[in-house]
Amino acid sequence: MLLSLISLDDDDITIVTDAVRQWCCEKKLDIDSIEGHRAITVAVDLVQMSTGRDRLFSELSKQLDDR
Repeated sequence: MLLSLISLDDDDITIVTDAVRQWCCEKKLDIDSIEGHRAITVAVDLVQMSTGRDRLFSELSKQLDDR
């Protein structure tokens, strides 16, 4: 999980962690749960695909809720 964050700069790491914390909070999940780890991986992938900060949470929710 943490290895996927290494490829990001500090701003992108903040964007990822903010979106994942928000998603985990809404779903009442611990960020250290399996679902939280999956959310981090998906969020990193989205940021690497140039998903903007303003769309990251909605895209993250969409992808994780579709599973």
